[in-house]
Amino acid sequence: MTGAFRFQEKEAEEEMTAETKKAVLVVSFGTSFPQTREKTIDRIEEEIEKAYGEYRVYRAWTSKMIIAKLKRRDNIQVPSVAEAVETMLADGVRELIVQPTHMLNGIENQQMKEEILQSEERFEKIRFGAPLLTSARDNQAAIAAVMAGFPGLKEREALVFMGHGTPHNANYVYGDLNREFKEMGYPQVFLGTVEASPSLEDLLKALEAFRPEKVILAPFMVVAGDHAVHDMSGEDGDSWKSRFKRAGFQVECVMRGLGEYEGIRKIYVEHVRDAMET
Repeated sequence: MTGAFRFQEKEAEEEMTAETKKAVLVVSFGTSFPQTREKTIDRIEEEIEKAYGEYRVYRAWTSKMIIAKLKRRDNIQVPSVAEAVETMLADGVRELIVQPTHMLNGIENQQMKEEILQSEERFEKIRFGAPLLTSARDNQAAIAAVMAGFPGLKEREALVFMGHGTPHNANYVYGDLNREFKEMGYPQVFLGTVEASPSLEDLLKALEAFRPEKVILAPFMVVAGDHAVHDMSGEDGDSWKSRFKRAGFQVECVMRGLGEYEGIRKIYVEHVRDAMET
């Protein structure tokens, strides 16, 4: 595996053979929390590399703020999309598959694709893998994957997932998933978002009607990063934990990003395969 960040120990002069002129660029928003990165983004990249050993795997992050923070705080340089493109071209990559770890085909994913396609003529072929939640099959697989992580969930315990949410029309996926949990036999599971709908207020109303004995909060985001640490489980009065406690519920927080679930990582690996077959 080559590229930057944890891959930079590879010797720069390593020549690319005909077989390795193909690469997968794994594009993530990024995180400044190393513990969750190791369990999520790193694991997704590792499993893609393991599944498709004939492809070299590179990393790029889209959050300029997080990239700058890691450089300033840890002296770690994570490549942007543009920087990763230049590195791959210099390494001789000609066939490229871009696999985002983004949740939805929303603003972030569309901007990333536009940026990559600016260099389309410099590659022989570019294909894009789908974000995590792109099809009905993806939704069902994601629900099965996360519920495998809560085998001891009781009937009167409410499992509440915190998604990010987006102003993009792709946000409808969160509402669909909130319903699909129930349709797949999990009436005690609820999904809301930090920045869109279903909102925290929607969830509070739903839980008041459900009247659980306990509320378990977990992130529905690839990493258990800033939103999970502060907005979900933080001690200030506006966090989801505090709001649910004030509503009279016993609350437990599970700090597990989606990238930690084996079934979620499998979806990304399958999306790479689907892109290869297009």
